[in-house]
Amino acid sequence: MNLITTEELLQKLDAGEQFSIIDVRENEEVANGMIPGAVHIALGQIESKFDQIDKSTSQYIVCRSGGRSAMACEILEENGFNVTNVVGGMLDWEGELQF
Repeated sequence: MNLITTEELLQKLDAGEQFSIIDVRENEEVANGMIPGAVHIALGQIESKFDQIDKSTSQYIVCRSGGRSAMACEILEENGFNVTNVVGGMLDWEGELQF
């Protein structure tokens, strides 16, 4: 499984790199803020939303601390997606938030 820190992800965002971020937390968690531009797909919904995820784009998967995003990465990798787990999750995120 590919891994990235929140600091490295923020650097990629600041550099204008093209990729997608999927936040797999629950609704009440994302209400506290998400990484700007991230798409919310709760972990329990990930398999039913494959058609909404672009296989040709790198996907960075984030949750609260990194556990659920690791599970989502395993599911997505098994189905042919290019994914990277954001280690530390939103607990470590020091960038802007979108509400």
